[in-house]
Amino acid sequence: MDSASVTSKGQVTIPKHIRQKLGIRAGSQITFRIVGDHAELEVLQSPVDLPESGFGLLSSQRESVPADFDVASLASDQ
Repeated sequence: MDSASVTSKGQVTIPKHIRQKLGIRAGSQITFRIVGDHAELEVLQSPVDLPESGFGLLSSQRESVPADFDVASLASDQ
């Protein structure tokens, strides 16, 4: 059985192996209920799986820079 300390703000860290087994991660929605002399938690919703890589997540309105662009050409003597 696992145990944890309660912070001054009433927060408790759910042990990692329990979070993994229940699919709890940042953004998960859980509910608590009192049952007799103990509390139970239930996972209501977990966020959609995150992609393995971040490729393609960000987009820009700017025109892309060619791969062979020479940055030194911006510092030319005038």
